[in-house]
Amino acid sequence: MNRTHVAAAVIRSPDGLVLIAKRPLDKHQGGLWEFPGGKVEADEAVEAALMRELQEELNIVVTEARPLIQVRHDYPDKQVLLDVWEVLAFSGEPHGAEGQPLAWVEPADLPNYRFPAANRPIITAARLPDHYLITPDGLSPQQLLDGIAQALDAGIRQIQFRAPSLSHVAYRALAAEIIVMCSGRAQLMLKGPLEWAGEFPAAGWHLTAEQLRDHAGQGRPVPLRQWLAASCHDAAELELAMAMGVDFVTLSPVLPTATHPEVQPLGWSRAAELLVGFSQPAYLLGGLGPADLAQALRTGAQGVAAIRAFWPI
Repeated sequence: MNRTHVAAAVIRSPDGLVLIAKRPLDKHQGGLWEFPGGKVEADEAVEAALMRELQEELNIVVTEARPLIQVRHDYPDKQVLLDVWEVLAFSGEPHGAEGQPLAWVEPADLPNYRFPAANRPIITAARLPDHYLITPDGLSPQQLLDGIAQALDAGIRQIQFRAPSLSHVAYRALAAEIIVMCSGRAQLMLKGPLEWAGEFPAAGWHLTAEQLRDHAGQGRPVPLRQWLAASCHDAAELELAMAMGVDFVTLSPVLPTATHPEVQPLGWSRAAELLVGFSQPAYLLGGLGPADLAQALRTGAQGVAAIRAFWPI
């Protein structure tokens, strides 16, 4: 069975809403909501197909777009490759040129709409930012609180609270404070024993690679309402993460790092190879910073994760 190549768009308004459209009842997966787009013709560039489809479907002209995620999905009757781009600017007023209903929705509300199964990773990618801050180790609780406050003021919207040198008691107490700081401003991801996850329902959980391997085959260890992420370093760990149903991963190290100088980096080419076929958002990590974002996006990543490069102090 040939895989149908589709260009799809996460179209954002200036105030951050996302445009979705309802599929006609007589089409595959009819009656469900979708991200606008259409089939890529033979020998057609994906970006060109996207611009053509959005002009035909919505009567808009794309002026700024960038890659977001590729999703491969097998339905019983159809195989698809969704090549998803984020449209950040366009001219014209979108309307359903084919009579299809449209809706502008908050990214956080996207899970409340019924989409085809292949769209689930796109919903996740549409809700995630392109920067993922990981807190540095070896700081005092007050230094961590001050740094996170500055990061929030600087616009960071995704934070992993990582502090392995803190005692378990100190970590959990500080996590409770940071959850309050991040409420309504950023998604907080915690690390530690999985039995803690139930104590912090407002936070997501980021698994170490060891936890990922230890819990393989046991299903998703936290409820769907909590974000779940995992640290991955190779194809086997990415496969375990997919099977567990994580929402996103970090893939590292891409470049040499000061914290792990003995570890052989993946390099950009190998990172790109690993992300082909991994149909969930992935942040690239290891020796990277804001200047590497464009290349990370071209590699197929959601964005960049970093400690030093994003820590404001």
